[in-house]
Amino acid sequence: MVNSLGDSLDLALEKAFTRPAPKSAQAQVKYMVKQLKGTKAAAMALGVSQRTVERYVKGQIKRPRHDLAARIEREVKKCWQPQLRAKAKKKAASTDGIVLTTTARYGYTADDARVRALPSQALPPQYAEALFNARENGASEQDLLKIAAEALGQVYFRDSGRRAHGLKVEFTDVQDIRIDL
Repeated sequence: MVNSLGDSLDLALEKAFTRPAPKSAQAQVKYMVKQLKGTKAAAMALGVSQRTVERYVKGQIKRPRHDLAARIEREVKKCWQPQLRAKAKKKAASTDGIVLTTTARYGYTADDARVRALPSQALPPQYAEALFNARENGASEQDLLKIAAEALGQVYFRDSGRRAHGLKVEFTDVQDIRIDL
């Protein structure tokens, strides 16, 4: 169960990977140092000292604290198989679009908000592109949810312009959200 649209976008892109990311802390940090071209950049990305990164690379530290382990894993997955990640984004943004499945509170300008479980909705490529671009540019979760609300309003609630013209959709209290490419 995922309740963050940003995390769901990342998980969808991870499904495009053809090989698993490194598992051990040493292998993960070595990969980061290689990708970021130095221990100083890796240390800044992780929020630790450069000496700590060097110790992981040498294998002097084997088990990171729980919060640091999560940061290392997240940073490695961000830069793992960049060509496949870019290819999946391009395909979703140009031809395929994305499929969004969610349970959240929806409200309208003329109705009280209530929790609804929406079945899988195929969103057009322009919304996939907007979501990926916003995520890449550091948009907040609220900004991503606004884009998703606009997309669901257009595709599901207004049925691509065939009904409920001018309906404003609010999308809050996300309980579950999944994106598939």
